[in-house]
Amino acid sequence: MGQMIDFSSNGIDAQGYLAVPESGSGPGVIVVQEWWGLDSGIKEMADRLAAAGFVALAPDLYHGELAAHDEMDKAGELMSSLPPERAAADMSGAVDFLADHDATTGEALGVMGFCMGGMLTFLLAANRPDKIKAAVPFYGFPQGDSQPDYSKIEAAIQGHMAEHDDFFPPSTAMHLEAELQAIGKNATITVHEGSGHAFMAPHNALGTQNQELYDLIWPQATAFLHEHLG
Repeated sequence: MGQMIDFSSNGIDAQGYLAVPESGSGPGVIVVQEWWGLDSGIKEMADRLAAAGFVALAPDLYHGELAAHDEMDKAGELMSSLPPERAAADMSGAVDFLADHDATTGEALGVMGFCMGGMLTFLLAANRPDKIKAAVPFYGFPQGDSQPDYSKIEAAIQGHMAEHDDFFPPSTAMHLEAELQAIGKNATITVHEGSGHAFMAPHNALGTQNQELYDLIWPQATAFLHEHLG
């Protein structure tokens, strides 16, 4: 089990959920929340990363606000009203905190994000190429005007998207993979057949959680992170 911690975000106090492996140390991974907020599902994913040997930190991008899993309208409002500059600062502050933490080994960090967090995974990789060397986005990626300068990304990317997803269309995901590979990025994006949005979510808020798919993907994702982070 992890715990809530405080860290500095551009001179402003921020919070996050920190999970450390039983060994007491490991490579660092930032975990980026879904649109619900820093809920039990994201904390559980951080705990699972810690069980796999990583020091995982999930910053609270909503600063204490949370939508229940039957409050999709509220979740959408929280996501749309999230100040982009504050989110970027909080994630960057989390990167600095995790990089300097005594439990974190090595200089390279990873990032794993889900839904909204999948989209923000790409943004963090582009904004902090000095630290982020591996990225695992799940069913989320930037679209339209929210896209970063992909040329700045130095991280290897292993993306996992849903076949049936009205939020993040699979055809657009495959176009993004081609775009990243065309500029020389180490990026693979897989659209998983038969899957729906949020297929990894422990809380199963959308009724799309797929345990068989989770059992297949999770070892791939953690092995990928270990390969690039140690």
